[in-house]
Amino acid sequence: MLRVTTLNLNGIRSAASKGLEDWVAATAPDLLCVQELKAQPPDMAGRFDTLAGLRGYFHCAVKKGYSGVGIYSRYEPSDVVIGIGVPEFDAEGRYLELRFDTPARRLSVVSVYFPSGSSSDERQQAKFRFLDEITPQLARLAAERECLVCGDINIAHTEKDLKNWRGNQKNSGFLPEERAWMTRLLASGWVDVYRRLYPHAEGEGYTWWSQRGQAWAKNVGWRIDYHLATPALAAVARSAFVYKAQRFSDHAPLTVRYEMGL
Repeated sequence: MLRVTTLNLNGIRSAASKGLEDWVAATAPDLLCVQELKAQPPDMAGRFDTLAGLRGYFHCAVKKGYSGVGIYSRYEPSDVVIGIGVPEFDAEGRYLELRFDTPARRLSVVSVYFPSGSSSDERQQAKFRFLDEITPQLARLAAERECLVCGDINIAHTEKDLKNWRGNQKNSGFLPEERAWMTRLLASGWVDVYRRLYPHAEGEGYTWWSQRGQAWAKNVGWRIDYHLATPALAAVARSAFVYKAQRFSDHAPLTVRYEMGL
């Protein structure tokens, strides 16, 4: 079994102070995809280059205290791909791909952090540009390799994926254009692994809660963190679980077990 976890940290130093490393040691994922490191390479070296015995690989943002993604792996990759080749977004540290290629399999695992458009229209337009740029990248991956994309997509796809869907139809993360993008992606062959396993799940699948208005206590959440897989890989997913017993950030870890090895 391959155990893969994705988690937006909202700052790796903050998450570490809340017991992240002990939890990773206890749950023993084979791959831990993380987003929003909010750290630079010198911050990661020595302190966070490994986590509970897993070796880390990172794509940090140029701007200090901003964005950044990583993958902690129990296995050594055959190659590491950093960025999507678009300077605007590569400077923000949004894409990291580890390749595990053998004679029998070509497999990529990606940690990705889609922009949020909630702070301004300017950032929403950047989010739309990112969707335009990541689409052909994902299409190329799916055509050439088995692939698992884990991360904070910042889109709730359907009404089942957030509590207050009626009141959020004009808000970033649930805009018709964003949801249509996700629909097209899934129609092209990519699989939303959690939704495939649990087609009717609602509140138990939420992975993010606003820090306003007791959203966590009332479970007024959004499902915006995903495992997106190519079909053959999605077919061997056996279970998924959102861990909520501890809080490491404003997101919760999503773990999926795949009946495969590396």
